[in-house]
Amino acid sequence: MPFIQQFDTTMNLLQKVLDLRTRNQQVISSNIANAETPGYSASSFEFEAQLKSAMTGGELKPVAGRENHIPLSSSNISQVQGDIVVHPDKTGIGDRNSVSVDQEMVKLSENQILYEAAITMLNKKLAILKYVSNDGK
Repeated sequence: MPFIQQFDTTMNLLQKVLDLRTRNQQVISSNIANAETPGYSASSFEFEAQLKSAMTGGELKPVAGRENHIPLSSSNISQVQGDIVVHPDKTGIGDRNSVSVDQEMVKLSENQILYEAAITMLNKKLAILKYVSNDGK
């Protein structure tokens, strides 16, 4: 399927979203696992802004100076890596652990729903390709 991915940005985007959502799952799971660890600072995995920027091409759009020049492509989706942001405890009370299990469970549920939505879209895309490759049968 590498040939298909070369011209199908939707497949590339869905693959990247699944990878990023998996990484987000790992960060959230780590927070939940360390909810009782004294001094542990909760982390979050932020990638949505980078992904949006890569999809829209960012603020600057490349322009070819002449008609025969090689067209420049916008930001590449595969380069989106995301950032892990650490949120230290700012309350100053207790064991200095900044994990809220309730908030992490909400994040976990949201991430799972969005992951499943991406899987559903990918399955529909593959079903269309299968339908087309079977001459509409």
